[in-house]
Amino acid sequence: MRALAGLDVRPTSDRLRETLFNVLTAGDPDVLGGSAWLDLYAGTGAVGIEAMSRGAGSVTFVEKTKQAARAIRENLKSLGISDGAEVVEQDVLKALPQLATQYDYCFVDPPYRMEGQYEGVLRTVSELNLMKGKGIIVAEHDKRFDPGDGIGNVLRYRKLVQGDACLSFYRMNER
Repeated sequence: MRALAGLDVRPTSDRLRETLFNVLTAGDPDVLGGSAWLDLYAGTGAVGIEAMSRGAGSVTFVEKTKQAARAIRENLKSLGISDGAEVVEQDVLKALPQLATQYDYCFVDPPYRMEGQYEGVLRTVSELNLMKGKGIIVAEHDKRFDPGDGIGNVLRYRKLVQGDACLSFYRMNER
């Protein structure tokens, strides 16, 4: 898989990605079958591509950096993935209102220096009702930063620390 240099593109480690999918599948690998994913600040696309390899039906990768978006397209092409993958080359907060579907899973991983993006994304996802009923939002962040227990109708239900990284798991609160 093609990677990119620099601090702004920090691919989710293999170990953390494995932990993420172990938590999401919790003993039922078929739970991801046919699911719709939103991979925000997608970087190289590693998380969304992993989701597709585990049965996700579609992934929308949102990445504003031209070089990173190109890397996602190249990674998809090198793996022979064309059906169900869409790369949106745009700023995440501008792209979200333009999305016309609901998602089962949303992975949020902005560069760690962009801490303010977490609140904006969680608020926007909540306001636009982008998640299906039991949809899960996962935010990867530095363990020294906490994106909060929830914003709007999005509430955290689990936090998992691994090394310097942390995964916060959120769901939409039933109204």
